[in-house]
Amino acid sequence: MLKTRVITALVLLAVLLPILFLLPAMYVGAFFLVALLAAAWEWSRLLAPDAGRAAWLYALFCLAIILFLLGMQNASWQFSLLLLAVIFWFFVAPFILAKGMNLSLEKLRPFYVVLGLILLPATWFALVFLRELGLIFLLSSMALVWVADIGAYFVGKAFGKHKLAVQISPGKSIEGAVGGLMLCYVYAFLCVYFLPFESTLFGAWAIRFGWVPMFLMVTVLTAFSIFGDLFESQLKRLAGVKDSSHLLPGHGGVLDRVDALIPAMPIAALLAGFV
Repeated sequence: MLKTRVITALVLLAVLLPILFLLPAMYVGAFFLVALLAAAWEWSRLLAPDAGRAAWLYALFCLAIILFLLGMQNASWQFSLLLLAVIFWFFVAPFILAKGMNLSLEKLRPFYVVLGLILLPATWFALVFLRELGLIFLLSSMALVWVADIGAYFVGKAFGKHKLAVQISPGKSIEGAVGGLMLCYVYAFLCVYFLPFESTLFGAWAIRFGWVPMFLMVTVLTAFSIFGDLFESQLKRLAGVKDSSHLLPGHGGVLDRVDALIPAMPIAALLAGFV
């Protein structure tokens, strides 16, 4: 499994890196669009695994929402979608996660159908907006999620004793989450110290608001990246499946790779608006 996971990751990097560094921003948006439409397809399959055609229609509906909002002359509609997604993560998601497995996917299916049509397009708009602020701005924001995941994995494996959400994801620990957060603090500090202030979200916040608000922002982004991971794990468990699909061998599907980005990137995009 590890070998398959590494090979898949290398193939993805071989596709992504030339797009990021050699092609215009439009192609970056197209890459993210394909990824998020694949995630939408997987989302629908989790909700209705036997309705194969419905999954394709769901992905097309996500695409229609994105194209409709792109066609609107007023960007406030896109901002409203981002704000709606962030409101969900701050005020609704914690209560859903607190329920653990004491939820009925059958009863909540309409809610999850609508939710995916908000969260997935919002993530795409957030990624595109961050790319408009600069390639390093986008990559450094996304990398925070990866740093949190790496730190949580290794610290949790070495020191994890207290479960973070035993019903939802038994492998995650409080120690791992704290370790991921500490590594994110180090990462953000290095971004501010070595990169131009305006080139990263962390530098922009540090220079405008100071170090303490910047580290608070890192705390928020890291916490919600964990929320996204747990939320997707909870949805898979409610659906009774281990992988959202086999589109990415060894990775549990596209949704499994972008779950932490789904809350973190809209929040990062809104926070970038303050600077």
